[in-house]
Amino acid sequence: MASDNKVTLSVKGIDCVNCATKIENKIKKLDEVKDVSIDFVNERMELNTDKKEEEIIKLVQNATNSVEDNVKISSMRNVQDHNEDHNHNHDGIDNVENIKRLLIIGGLIYLAAIILPVNKAIKIVLFTISYFIVGKDVLINAYKNIRSGEFFDENFLMGIATIGAFIVGEYAEAVAVMLFYQVGELFQEMAVNKSRKSISDLMNIKPDFANLKVENEIKKVLPEEVNVNDLILVKPGEKVPLDGIIIEGTSTGDTAALTGESLPREFGVGDEILSGTVNNNGLLTIKVTKVFSDSTVSKILDLVQNASSKKSKTEKFITKFARYYTPIIVGVALLVATVPPFVLGNGTFYEWFYRALIFLVVSCPCALVISIPLGFFGGIGAASKNGILIKGGNYLEALDKVDTVIMDKTGTITKGTFKVVEINVKNDKISKEKLLEYVADVESFSNHPIAKSVVEEYEKNGQKVIKESIKKYDEISGYGISAELDDTNILVGNNKLMELEKIEYDFIESIGTTIYVAIDREYAGNIVIADQIKEDSVNAVKALKNQGISNIVMLTGDNRNIANNIAKKVGINEVYSELLPNEKVEKVEEIFSKKENKSGKVLFVGDGINDAPVLARADIGVAMGGVGSDAAIEAADVVIMTDELSKISDAIKISKKTKKIVWQNIVFALCVKAIVLLLGIFGLSTMWEAVFADVGVALIAVLNSTRVLNMKLDK
Repeated sequence: MASDNKVTLSVKGIDCVNCATKIENKIKKLDEVKDVSIDFVNERMELNTDKKEEEIIKLVQNATNSVEDNVKISSMRNVQDHNEDHNHNHDGIDNVENIKRLLIIGGLIYLAAIILPVNKAIKIVLFTISYFIVGKDVLINAYKNIRSGEFFDENFLMGIATIGAFIVGEYAEAVAVMLFYQVGELFQEMAVNKSRKSISDLMNIKPDFANLKVENEIKKVLPEEVNVNDLILVKPGEKVPLDGIIIEGTSTGDTAALTGESLPREFGVGDEILSGTVNNNGLLTIKVTKVFSDSTVSKILDLVQNASSKKSKTEKFITKFARYYTPIIVGVALLVATVPPFVLGNGTFYEWFYRALIFLVVSCPCALVISIPLGFFGGIGAASKNGILIKGGNYLEALDKVDTVIMDKTGTITKGTFKVVEINVKNDKISKEKLLEYVADVESFSNHPIAKSVVEEYEKNGQKVIKESIKKYDEISGYGISAELDDTNILVGNNKLMELEKIEYDFIESIGTTIYVAIDREYAGNIVIADQIKEDSVNAVKALKNQGISNIVMLTGDNRNIANNIAKKVGINEVYSELLPNEKVEKVEEIFSKKENKSGKVLFVGDGINDAPVLARADIGVAMGGVGSDAAIEAADVVIMTDELSKISDAIKISKKTKKIVWQNIVFALCVKAIVLLLGIFGLSTMWEAVFADVGVALIAVLNSTRVLNMKLDK
């Protein structure tokens, strides 16, 4: 037997979340399937199975057919190939066109029954024909539901309600209700298709081909066929198909689809360029560094497409709520039909039976079970549009409850790049330039970022270090370096080195790392190296405070003076410095234990590589600029494509907007349904109002959900 594996299949033709749930439950009963999840929005199915793809497709298709006739299960490869060949997907369009045809034919016969001066019997025949044309699919699905023991879906309820109207002689109203129901379904289908298209357009970053350089030829191949170290050519206007390094050419690139940045970026020889970037003007030759499956584009698509599988608490609640809500309302409908006329002796059975039919129509939970998943996926789509990858609706929802933000310093608040900010000499015996030259020569043997920053500062004006001039080189662990340069002894290191060598020196309080220098055992001066604060760090902290997040904490392994100085500049009051990696986790645990509001969420943001344990421990882990890092992808719940700290505030804004829209839908749907139900009890509403409370409300809720995709973030 083969080992369990994850299989992703395409699912076309599912009309609603209820249908998806029914199919899920049926497939779960298969012995060959360990687990299954259907993503209604993305039209995908994920299974854990020990069967091969071809075998499981047949089994799943048979199980699906017993629930829904028009649902097609196929390999994702077939769907991708079809879409690449035809550049569109027409399953949803076909369904819409089919509904339109039925509505036109059935509607014309319905109008004929109303307008034509014929006797009652002929009118009843015309109404009946119209009813079966318009409601055929609903009635067939209702019948299948009865056979499979599913009594509480919209098809069964709408079928019973309209047949009941026929029984009490409300022929015109019964057909009209079914017509209106199908019109609502038509517009709902169109709205869902539009939403799906908007989301898929956002994700339309996958390159279709790569121009592979083979000796003196250029071959157009699929990105999946290109290997690491292969050379590819990217022409102006084309998408970069794979991650790589530019070895020839200069250009500007549009990275909006990846990072949300509107301004083009300049690229030249030696620069790393990510797949999905649109090459604006120059001809680029790129050396491939990652195969397509490991590329940035592939990771982004995988993250966004799989986000729907991690459902929010609200989605889970509504699914559970719908399971109990519908049978309860149906039970109340039975009581409404029987208790007043037979127990209380109040009114006729005809009156109360008609009112009960209203309950049946209103009881459909479509507005909630369709609009809410769409709302959350729209929020995830809006975030990705802005360069923020959120791994699931659960994390999107949790962002709204963040009350504590913990930040790493290096690479998060600061750039993580060191720069010489001060050169101080003791007296006129040596110039600043000469002091820098000495230190650069000595530090040229080290790969430490601080050493590199000194060398870069010295060489930026064209000078070059001369390693050959160093005669003797000794590294004193934890202190610094002792070297002989042209018969001159140079001591370069921290203040402890000066104290160790018993050299009098001027200790300085600095915002960075201070390198003390002694020449021939006489103190000569110092060089201050500091990490640079990111341009938007101050505004990012301010934006978080404006959102009501006052508890902002900085953790760092750097010394206390540097940490406090950085924190003061960006507006952070709580700082923990000189922490080892394991101590960061302990400090986060301590912050958790001290929290007064236990329902509030703790967000940690780091560079996604060294901070993996802390990212995993926090309620929400955010990796900065970490899409190229496997560690970031695995450990973080949210990945920010750029190094902009302000994106955290944007993510919280999107979360709040999404949640607002979701709750608008919930409150609106339940209030309208409650009002129509109450009016129905008192005989003040008809089935017209009831069908609006079902289909009309569902349509409005779906359209409302799509608003989050187009939300604008205030800058």
